[in-house]
Amino acid sequence: MTEPLGIAFLLFPNVTQLDLTGPAQVLSRLGNARLDLVWKTLEPVPTDAGFSILPTATFADVPYADILCVPGGFGINGVIADDEAMAWVQTVGAEATWVTSVCTGSLILGAAGLLHGYRASCHWAQRDMLTLFNAIPVDARTVVDRNRVTGGGVTAGIDFALTLTAMIRGEAHARAVQLGLEYDPAPPFDSGSPAKAGPKIVAAYQRRMQSIVPTRDDDLRALAKLRGYE
Repeated sequence: MTEPLGIAFLLFPNVTQLDLTGPAQVLSRLGNARLDLVWKTLEPVPTDAGFSILPTATFADVPYADILCVPGGFGINGVIADDEAMAWVQTVGAEATWVTSVCTGSLILGAAGLLHGYRASCHWAQRDMLTLFNAIPVDARTVVDRNRVTGGGVTAGIDFALTLTAMIRGEAHARAVQLGLEYDPAPPFDSGSPAKAGPKIVAAYQRRMQSIVPTRDDDLRALAKLRGYE
């Protein structure tokens, strides 16, 4: 039997848990795969949903992975400022067969130098920030550029993971996983993108983010310079 695929998710404080748990649920069904949630220690890591998730491995435990996946969330700037976390992302990403992200996790990949010249997706509210890291922003739920596969905001992580599953195991396997998860979205509102939500709801969302993380983008610009991007 061949060695199981190693799948490593970066788990960090103030991660958006669905960025991680959505694709993790899908990719756990690849078959013959080992999935790890990786952080500095094995202590519980708080998410932005108010509960914590237990890591399964430390950086030292996972020096290599076939699939690296970096989720997003309010904690991404903290990761980009963290030399130890960024060194792990750079090391694992340099050798991984697939380098992937969900939501604003692509900004971490960008800051690690892993998206230079690559097309990539991100949460719509920060997609343009990818240009700080010489990546090419794309408005899409899933973007595939060579071995980089990036998902848009939060729920797009499920779409991304099904796309990657099909690329690795074939479409029939991915369709079976989708059926098993009964992933058949029928949202009560057609408001899942800025274009569909309309300007009033977009403005309300932006005001809320400004009150929660008022310096987020300015801090990210400063961190980009710190990481050598001008």
